[in-house]
Parts: sequence; structure tokens; C-alpha cells
Amino acid sequence: MRFVTGGGLRIDYLITHQGEARTGLLGGNSLYAAVGASIWAGAVNLWARVGRNYPQAWLDRLPGHGIGIEGLVRTEGDQDHRTFFAYTADGQRDDTNPAAHFARINQPLPEALGDYIHSTPGQDEPDRYEPLALRPEDWPDQWGGEGAVHLSPLALRTHCEVPGMLRRRGVRCLTVDPGERYMIPERESQIRGLLPQVDAFLPSNMEVRSLFGDDVDLWAAAERLHQWGAPVVVVKNGADGVLLLDGPGRRRLQVGAYHGYHDSRVVDVTGAGDSFCGGFMVGMAQSGDPLLAARMGIVSASFVVEGYGALYALDHCQDKGVRLAEISSRPLSSAADSQAGPTKE
Repeated sequence: MRFVTGGGLRIDYLITHQGEARTGLLGGNSLYAAVGASIWAGAVNLWARVGRNYPQAWLDRLPGHGIGIEGLVRTEGDQDHRTFFAYTADGQRDDTNPAAHFARINQPLPEALGDYIHSTPGQDEPDRYEPLALRPEDWPDQWGGEGAVHLSPLALRTHCEVPGMLRRRGVRCLTVDPGERYMIPERESQIRGLLPQVDAFLPSNMEVRSLFGDDVDLWAAAERLHQWGAPVVVVKNGADGVLLLDGPGRRRLQVGAYHGYHDSRVVDVTGAGDSFCGGFMVGMAQSGDPLLAARMGIVSASFVVEGYGALYALDHCQDKGVRLAEISSRPLSSAADSQAGPTKE
């Protein structure tokens, strides 16, 4: 079975929750999702657009880690691949105002971030493809359609138009993590059009609250997304794990994170949510069981947060089976605290 993660390839500039700056790193949501998938599937294919200026040496490293690059589309000219994230000690994440965050940790602002605003301009516009947004014609003809695809956060137009193409091609399993810029009430009609086309919808609690309001009960929000057409809804809830609303039976289950709060093994949560989604996609495609898929995603994320850089997890995941067994042995809760604070993996 072919596994594909579609999204962005980025150059990351980070401030961790411990106040450490990490700059100029290989990153991007499609890559972290591919890492999460590769932990379980071995070979995974990236599908992304990259500018002429994206370092080829970085891309050349990926096949050696089981991540295929034949689906990458080189655009003409240079493109802005920068992504900035600052994590705070209380678990929140901000992707704006890097100057203030670097000043907070008494570090100079990297020259590359001098004119930075945020990494997702135009992603909430339903009639526009920004330059790095995937579009239906970018799908490689040689791939056909059998297999599974995860779409990471991308432009709204991509998420509106690509799923239909993938289904016509015969893609059997499609999971989608929405773009945070378009999870707003003004885009409800487009979200309603997307949800019936997916097998699972995987927003963060921040995105759910952006769409339905800060005071919304997360279970009630998941029910609403299910009513709009998503067969399975998974709300990523940071250090509290995920909330799973499971299909026709509409089971309400909370799957806890592998690490507890303040676990010293957690050094950088960048890409945790994306790697969860990659592991979840493989689990859904292989088993059809959303609960097993969620547990596999939790394990994928557990390796990513223990090191720096997107590829760290692939060199340190030898005990994935042990972690999966441990996660599977923990009791499930169907009465989660749905009002936990707005963190995002």
C-alpha cells in the first residue's frame, strides 16, 4: 500500500517551551507527518511544492530514511519557506511576532526573520492558491490512487479541491488536518463541503475553538463536525492526548498522551500533531480501527517530542511495539475534561 503525506516543506525557526532557540531546521508539516507514518509503514512518499531555493541537500537525505521525494513539485523562482513557532511554558504556541519572543529569551532576532509575519498568508481564501499550495494537477500520474493519503494543513482551496481528485483516483483512506487560518465561522460552508469526503478529520482544540467559540465543549464540537459529514473526528488536545468520536457507533473515547505533564523526556513538541496524524493515517489504512490508529499516532508523536529535528524519531523508534502495548493497556476514559486549556500539538 502506498502512503502519502501532502502538505508543506519548511525551514523552521523555533523557540522551545524551555526557552531554547533552534533556527534554520529542516521541517514542515508534510515531513513530520511522513515521519509519524514511516515509524509504522517504512516507506512513505512526500507530496509538496518547494521553491527553487529549498536546499536540495536536505531533500537528498530523505530517501535514506525511507521518505520518498518523487512527489515533490519544484516551482519557478524562490519561495518563502520560513516557519516560526514559539512555545511557552504553559503549553501555548504563537507563530507571530518573532522579535518579541527572541527578546523574551534574550537572543537576537535571526536576520532571516526580519520581515516575517506568519507562515500561512492567504490560507483562508477559498478562491486562491498561494504559491506553495498543492493543487489537483500536482498529483503524480505514476502514483495512481490506491493507498492512503494524509493532507496536512494547507490552503483552504487545496482542501476544498484535492480530496475530490483523490477519491476519483481511487484513494481508499483519506485523513485531513485542517489549516488553522480557515477554521473560522466565516468558512463554515467550505468546511461542510470538505468533511463528507474524508475518512477522518483531525483538528486541534485551538482550531475547534476558533471555529465554534472559546467556550465550546470539545465533545459537542466533535459531534457537530460528525453531523457535518466527518465519519471519524479526532481532536488533538495537547498533553491531554486526543478525543476520539468514532464513526457510526459514535463512541466517545479519550486516548491519553504517552508522556505526562512536565515529563523531562519532552524537549521539543514541534511536529507532534503532524506526526500523530501520520501514524493515525497508517493505522486507519491498515486496520480500519480508529482507536488503534489513535494509539499508533500517540506513539509516533511520543518519539518526535523527545528530540530536535524532524528526522530524530526515525532513529529512536525501536521500541514502538512496547510503547503501543503500554498505551493499549491503559484504561480509556469516555468522560474527558473537554474544557482543557487551548494547547496545540
